[in-house]
Amino acid sequence: MRTIEIFLAAAILFVAFAVAAYFAILPSPRLVSSPNLRELALSTLETFDANGELSRTVFTNPSDPSWASLQIALTSSLPPNVVYNLSVYDIVTSPTGVVTYSLVRSISDSQSDLGAGSDSSSKVVTSSNVTFTVNPQKIGENIGKNITLYILNCNDANGWWITGYTAQSLASDLYKLLSPYFQRTVLVNSTSQLGTILDNTALQGERLQDAVVINTFGEAVPIPAGYYTTQGYDGSSYAKYAYILGQRVNTYNWTWVSIVGYPLYYVTNTVTFAGSQNSWGIYGMIDVGPAGLNAFLRGLDSQSYSYNNNWITGSPGVVQFTWNASYYSNYYGIYPSPYQTSTRALPTSILSTYHLSVPTNSYIFRVVNNWIAGATFNHKGSDDKIHGSLTAIGLTRIPDIRITALGLLQHYRPTIYKSEFGASGTSKLVVLQLAQQGGV
Repeated sequence: MRTIEIFLAAAILFVAFAVAAYFAILPSPRLVSSPNLRELALSTLETFDANGELSRTVFTNPSDPSWASLQIALTSSLPPNVVYNLSVYDIVTSPTGVVTYSLVRSISDSQSDLGAGSDSSSKVVTSSNVTFTVNPQKIGENIGKNITLYILNCNDANGWWITGYTAQSLASDLYKLLSPYFQRTVLVNSTSQLGTILDNTALQGERLQDAVVINTFGEAVPIPAGYYTTQGYDGSSYAKYAYILGQRVNTYNWTWVSIVGYPLYYVTNTVTFAGSQNSWGIYGMIDVGPAGLNAFLRGLDSQSYSYNNNWITGSPGVVQFTWNASYYSNYYGIYPSPYQTSTRALPTSILSTYHLSVPTNSYIFRVVNNWIAGATFNHKGSDDKIHGSLTAIGLTRIPDIRITALGLLQHYRPTIYKSEFGASGTSKLVVLQLAQQGGV
């Protein structure tokens, strides 16, 4: 009985296989081994567009000789057993937004329709007479504020930790990078002019409140003669001047920007301090030390002045961009290295000590062991509103002002408006259809 059951099961399986084989529809040999025609069509279009041949030809008159050259190039670039049909369409958009496609020209090496076994890819190409424009939103525009950018360009001051540059050359480069994003950009060309804006008087009719002030002098800060050299001196140090700066930043709700190193480590005025040097041979400069930054933060936080020369920055070493910095680097088209060396990073402890906070989008580098290598610190008063900010980039020299520009832009996040203009009919749709011959 067991032998009969095995025989019957084998017979049933054999009959089922025979019936399936009889009715099965197998693909033709050429389909089994056919290339991916869609990918081949797309790569062909991309190659022709990359060298400019495609866009140059499709925008010429249909009788232009370049069409014959394009056809020769297509024939020579495709496998011998692949036939093609290339069609070019005008793209027309009506006032109501309806898009239509109108055939301009078609070239082919086949006398008949390519059939159902064909496949195709398409690409939109743009005429060379199209101009693309980028119009950035002005910082503060979305909240109804006309924000001024001040760039210190004082001709009577010297910089430190800006090796290889002058403060004036850095000011010029920052002007080019950032002025499109501000309603007004003003170069502060002397320490006297700096004193003018510190005294709440505009230089060119600009708005002082809520301004951004970039110190291009590195670890040194220009100091105006007169009031600021007298009131800013506590009898032994010019840390009192840094304290007054912190007060002004709070009062005017400025964003004070330090582009590199230890902020406010020296004061500089080449006339007032002509015979003084910073112990490194740079004249017109006096050493303040760590007390400058400590005093600035106390002034920013409306604490009483006291002299504190404790060193508060640290050296986390190599630091890496945050996700936000990488994103905004691409968004604004500013590409410094995402890896930098920091030897003057600020500690996270200052956040609670001086009532500071850093918005998530304002961290330029990832925090390393409680060291913040680059960020914008907002000071919040008892009314929970921002009263002044400090952008501190605690990298080692030499300065990369692209970091400064990126840090400010990712903090304020102005929108980029991109547009194109030019002659009508600036885009065409190109469709390349391919089919395989032979192999049956």
